[in-house]
Amino acid sequence: MVRSVSKLLICTAIAAGALATAAIAQPKGEPIKIGAILSLSGPGAGLGQPERAGILLAEQAINARGGINGQPVKIIIEDDGSKPDIAKSKAERLVFDEKVVAMIGPSLTASTGAVSAITNAEGLAQITFTGLGPKIELTYKSLYHVLPPQELNARAMLEYTTKALKAKRIGVLHDTGYGQVVLNSLNALHDKYGVEFTAVEKFEVGATDVSAQAAKVRAANPEVVFVIATSPVPFRNARQVKIEQPIVSAIGSASYDYIRGIGEFADDIVFPEFVVGEDPKPEQKEFVAAFQKAYNALPKNFEAAGWDSAQILASGIAKAGGAKATPKEIAAAIRGVHQGAMAKYDFSRDDMTGIELSSYVFSKVVKGKFERLPFVAK
Repeated sequence: MVRSVSKLLICTAIAAGALATAAIAQPKGEPIKIGAILSLSGPGAGLGQPERAGILLAEQAINARGGINGQPVKIIIEDDGSKPDIAKSKAERLVFDEKVVAMIGPSLTASTGAVSAITNAEGLAQITFTGLGPKIELTYKSLYHVLPPQELNARAMLEYTTKALKAKRIGVLHDTGYGQVVLNSLNALHDKYGVEFTAVEKFEVGATDVSAQAAKVRAANPEVVFVIATSPVPFRNARQVKIEQPIVSAIGSASYDYIRGIGEFADDIVFPEFVVGEDPKPEQKEFVAAFQKAYNALPKNFEAAGWDSAQILASGIAKAGGAKATPKEIAAAIRGVHQGAMAKYDFSRDDMTGIELSSYVFSKVVKGKFERLPFVAK
């Protein structure tokens, strides 16, 4: 029995062996085109590459179960090189030349801003891999997020630091992109949690050495250090300058690529995140197994977010009427609750995400692997 796409219960039995034996009609006709802009190169490649893997697996699964209302889906993936100006030009080509009906991505906050200005003007559904950032995004009613808003990431970091580690004095090392947005939320919350930021040091996205900034954080003698970036560099430098305090990061760095980049210095870094492939939650096990079968690797948050984004769009397009639906009808059809592999989303919420704090899991890196911790945020 084939499930309707519109139910969007993202269970990856559809990508497993059951597909090979089910009598499913092959999708026919012109493909329904969805655009995707990812950071496949540059500083954000550690995000874009796993997102791409999840998107491609979802595209295969959607077409294997009959496509969208009998038509195949084609996801056209473009690389923005981690640069917002390139993201903007690629978005213009996909929207105005390729005539995509919806957009996935980008991977980085600045690129999301560049692309969402275009999709918002056209009423085009966009599912981005950045949490709610600049306040202007709240006015974009066709922009949805499959990563949590930075205020929620900040709360998760502070919950673990103050309740599990019992720490109040925090040093912060952050980049000027993703890290700055998370820091803004940390600053708004520090009074509520009773914490003091003993040193806050920033560096440019893509910086190759931040040892000087890391040394200043160490000199402030914090109890815990927050490293918030989309690069392995600051983590390596933090340990190289002998920061021995616990390091807590944000979900943006919780990927195997970054952990490999950090190398021997990765052990004991703690991440508030959602998917620990080594120890998935019960509702994630089927997706993890399907991904592992397809790629011979374990997925994490960004692979799951890539999968979820494509599945949600497929559901919305089908609900809106398939190929005959207008972009605005598709955008409206997406607004609502979706159970994903990464988390449960409620796109009717004000933050256009609807992820709850209790959905987080907390992991620690041990010998290059992620170990799920017992701590639960409430």
